[in-house]
Amino acid sequence: MALTRRVSSSIPHFFGFAERSFKSYKLPGGPPSSSSLTHGIHVFHCPDQVGIVAQLSECIASRGGNILGADIFVPEKKNVFYSRNEFLFDPVKWPREQMNEDFLNLSKLFSATRSVVRVPGLDPKFKIGILASKQDHCLVDLLHRWQEGRLPVEITCVISNHERGPNTHVIRFLERNNIPYHYLNTTKENKREGEILELVLDTDFLVLARYMQILSGNFLRTYGKDVINIHHGLLPSFKGGNPSKQAFDAGVKLIGATSHFVTEELDSGPIIEQMVERVSHRDNLESFVQKSENLERQCLAKAMRSYCELRVLPYEENRTVVF
Repeated sequence: MALTRRVSSSIPHFFGFAERSFKSYKLPGGPPSSSSLTHGIHVFHCPDQVGIVAQLSECIASRGGNILGADIFVPEKKNVFYSRNEFLFDPVKWPREQMNEDFLNLSKLFSATRSVVRVPGLDPKFKIGILASKQDHCLVDLLHRWQEGRLPVEITCVISNHERGPNTHVIRFLERNNIPYHYLNTTKENKREGEILELVLDTDFLVLARYMQILSGNFLRTYGKDVINIHHGLLPSFKGGNPSKQAFDAGVKLIGATSHFVTEELDSGPIIEQMVERVSHRDNLESFVQKSENLERQCLAKAMRSYCELRVLPYEENRTVVF
């Protein structure tokens, strides 16, 4: 059983899921809001020892920063420490370069596996590529969330193995927003992975919005960055194709969706987010699918937002800490 401690007071290599393949407590009080203050996020992963929290807090406070929320996780009987801090700071008093240096010094002090700082208001948005097949529901949902500013990303392109006509909703939306659409017809013998890689090499991570093709181990190693997938089933049950029918045939009372990192083993990567909805004997296969699609939209969007907000960290061999 894990023991959780709480304190009241450019992306693929940040987390490293690709290589092996959080709401925070808000502190009362704090300074009044000011246009000069900027929001920062820092995540830390290192061997556990006494004094880490004190040093992290001192690092931020010594530069005039104020911690808004802190999440700490120290698994029982394991020598490992995880933290995520949200803080306000004045970028004039604490320049970005100095911030990087300060956290780097802490990283060296505690032999950290991972120390990442992000300032959403100053740093570039994460560049992503979206891969999709015929079904539009997850793709359309992501596009609308992006348009409304609810996803902190820049969509560089949409790639699909399904051709969409010029007057379809998706194509019209992409054209209005100057997002390139690439149709790459795939076959069993040719998945067009080389061409996909050329299109996405400048991205920070990839999102599979119901892309019904299996990415090879060679593709994942060459890309070298994280790939987030949505599976229309409650993993680890109902892997592979037709999970809704699998669940329907099994007579389940809960149907779900799972967002996870893509690894070479099908539908077995570290899980980021899962959502469920109750079903009953009155449901048929069609209503199973409808409920599943609704869960998929929400689950994928939440996983992406958690990832962009540095809430997701690797834990043990095939698990995640999600603050």
